[in-house]
Amino acid sequence: MQKVEAPRIKPSPIADAKLQTKILDLLRQALNYKQLKKGANEVLKNLDKGICELVILAADCDPIEIVANIPIKCEEKNVSYCFVSTQASLGRACGISRPVVAATIAQSEGSQLKTQIIEMKDLIDQLFI
Repeated sequence: MQKVEAPRIKPSPIADAKLQTKILDLLRQALNYKQLKKGANEVLKNLDKGICELVILAADCDPIEIVANIPIKCEEKNVSYCFVSTQASLGRACGISRPVVAATIAQSEGSQLKTQIIEMKDLIDQLFI
């Protein structure tokens, strides 16, 4: 008897190399301002609280089901999200040596990153067009 594999969920939208570099730079800055939250559970908690500015996910997450419910929650909460190519690059941007499957930038009153976050949201929203 052959084992039948379920169809793989295709992560979408995936940021191109130029946008991915900008996203990872913004995540590094958010880390310095203590606005960065790492991991699927932290992202889901912050989405439930309504304090997410934007969500970044790793496209090479295996199994992809680990993060499959996050885009649905983002759309419910009207939060911009996109995928970057690897967990390793997302982990490095988050300041840790381990792979990271999801990260979010949390809202903060008087944040110095506000204009950069708004610009990034616009760029990410253009991926859906």
